[in-house]
Amino acid sequence: MKNKELLKRACKIAEHYRITKGDKFRLKDNDPGDTMGFKSEAKLRAKEALTLGVELLAGLQDRLYAQDKWAVLLIFQAMDAAGKDGAIKHVMSGINPQGCDVHSFKSPSAEELDHDYLWRAMKVLPNRGHIGIFNRSYYEETLVVRVHPEFLAKQKIPRELVTRDIWKQRFEDIRHFERYLSNNGIVVCKFFLHLSKKEQKRRFLERLEIPEKNWKFSAADMAERGFWHQYQDAYEDMIRHTATKQAPWYVVPADNKWFTRVVVAAAVIDTLAALKLEYPRVDDDQLKQLAAAKKQLLKK
Repeated sequence: MKNKELLKRACKIAEHYRITKGDKFRLKDNDPGDTMGFKSEAKLRAKEALTLGVELLAGLQDRLYAQDKWAVLLIFQAMDAAGKDGAIKHVMSGINPQGCDVHSFKSPSAEELDHDYLWRAMKVLPNRGHIGIFNRSYYEETLVVRVHPEFLAKQKIPRELVTRDIWKQRFEDIRHFERYLSNNGIVVCKFFLHLSKKEQKRRFLERLEIPEKNWKFSAADMAERGFWHQYQDAYEDMIRHTATKQAPWYVVPADNKWFTRVVVAAAVIDTLAALKLEYPRVDDDQLKQLAAAKKQLLKK
């Protein structure tokens, strides 16, 4: 499959799941088991396409790094067991580690609670020429903090600022923040891995029944499952209020891991290809230096 054809397919897949305007978005209209019409027997072909996609992605990332102008921020949000780690691992497997940084955001530390909620994310934004990956992100402030108000109480925010409009304000702040990033050459690409409750149950049981996967199981994950519907409402509201052309959401079906990874790879490829990346051009003086260096080397 030629690169041009692969790019065309990636663009088509990415566009299908991209949300740039969320006012009419409804999570229930998106099927977690969707595979865009591909049957289960297409799984092998999808894996082959992913391999080709990873190779193409490596070339795009190499030009991104060499050009040293744009930066790309990939944000992953999902319920537990949706496959964020696996998607990051498989899709970014061919990327040069020198130009890629992954950050996982856990519960905020005491130092982080002494700052605004965007502070810890701003500290680790990607450099120009780099791809930054946030495994969870500042969006947790509109998700877990919203579902569990007791976490908000620990953030030392003056009481008079915690009003019924706080989530609306946070959505507005995040939109402005992402527009600021976009205006400064940091391309934001956001993924919500949309997992069904039934498939999450199957994966949790798998973690309990297969010894090699026992380490993945967490009682805390089980506790969060009890808030499933509250989280679904929070995710829907998040996408409705923060999907923009500059920082789109990709609502990725997550019940079939093989298809999840294809969609993520397609979206990243489409994002990088749209930047029209090129290797830096060498001017006449540099060409003369290169020719002289080559001549000198050939003498020895």
